[in-house]
Amino acid sequence: MALPKKKTSRSKKGMRRSHDHIPAPNVIYCDCGEASLSHRVCPQCGTYRSRTYIKSTADEAD
Repeated sequence: MALPKKKTSRSKKGMRRSHDHIPAPNVIYCDCGEASLSHRVCPQCGTYRSRTYIKSTADEAD
């Protein structure tokens, strides 16, 4: 079985592992101020690109 002849430095180890991180989600803020994922309908107000797709329960109560 092959074994490494030299110790791998922190720099080389870090360069190899640079793509192993977990990417942070792309969070945007809706017109209503609620944080949501991009390219998705806002869970709070039900709008996407300034159009209402889901009527929220707060709108029905008014």
